[in-house]
Amino acid sequence: MNKLTITAGDNNDLIMTRSFDAPRDLVFKAFTTPELIKRWLFGPPGWEMTECAIDLRVGGKYRYAWSNIDGSSMGMGGEYREINKPEKIVSTEKFDQAWYEGEAIGTLTLTEANGKTTAVTKVQYGSKETRDNVLKSPMESGVAAGYDRLEEVLASL
Repeated sequence: MNKLTITAGDNNDLIMTRSFDAPRDLVFKAFTTPELIKRWLFGPPGWEMTECAIDLRVGGKYRYAWSNIDGSSMGMGGEYREINKPEKIVSTEKFDQAWYEGEAIGTLTLTEANGKTTAVTKVQYGSKETRDNVLKSPMESGVAAGYDRLEEVLASL
């Protein structure tokens, strides 16, 4: 099974890498189609995605929101800065209940070889301290759970 790796990079970056047994076009579609995103991007058990809006164009905005069975909720959004289908998406990221200062810049790069696609997401934060705090948070388990579900969604398409 493919495994998520998360590392600290240069320039206050956090780098998440995961391979999927699917062609790049399909992985790009799963990252950009609200109906598909709702099937995989909701973190660990107990969470559900309640809002997923995407205006996939440079300058377009996106909005995601989640709720938990315990009554807590979380929301975030941003703006697309670069879209190079099916290779790359650059967007801003800001949470409603800010748990880190400022906004982050996320770059998703998809590369395909032999029918497998590797997704590398580089998130650049405003400071090394912010990046390190994100690395200490429980976000890795949520991202890993989501990517495991994404693998299942891709297999069903």
